[in-house]
Amino acid sequence: MRTEALIEALFRDFEPVRPRSILRDAIILCVVGLVELLVFFATGLTRPDMHHAMYMPSFWWKMASMGVIAVSGVTVALLSADPTRSPRAGLRWLAICVAVIFAAGWLVDSMQDGFSELLKRLDWTMGIQCTWKMVALAVPSVVAMGILIRRGAPTDRLGTSLAAALGSAAWGAFVFVFACPSDDALYIAVWYTVGCGIVTLVGRSILARLFRW
Repeated sequence: MRTEALIEALFRDFEPVRPRSILRDAIILCVVGLVELLVFFATGLTRPDMHHAMYMPSFWWKMASMGVIAVSGVTVALLSADPTRSPRAGLRWLAICVAVIFAAGWLVDSMQDGFSELLKRLDWTMGIQCTWKMVALAVPSVVAMGILIRRGAPTDRLGTSLAAALGSAAWGAFVFVFACPSDDALYIAVWYTVGCGIVTLVGRSILARLFRW
């Protein structure tokens, strides 16, 4: 078979592929996030003392913190789905951002002494419940990120997976802020780290397998 005929045979059944648009992917993620928030509010899962909580500095700290991490992680992941871009620099800045956020949390926190008081503030029973709720709320974002980035061609699939999983974890925590019954900065720092850590580790492992060429 001649070379021209072979090439024609190979490409005969190919169809044009719609070019990937980062803006379109971002809009899709925004819609997914908005729908999840609306469903969350519609089900009445928000904390009953929301009006009071909005006057607490810790409420705005945790909401702003999770929002910044979510947007930053998702942005790094979407940009690195382009084979010409690496997520490494974005991940470094994201790590710095997380460190600054938790340092700010200690400034918001009112210092209290004693181990028994520490255990009381951490409230393990409520903390475990909060953790699995954050994990569940992060699932829609993880699924959406997996579908969108799979259409790209990330060259650093582990870095992209990490950014996507971290962004999704922070988004789940952001949604949960509106139902979180605690405004204790220590409690938030510990249990939000646990919840986001679980989603990040599991999500990175799953997404890294999906992002293979």
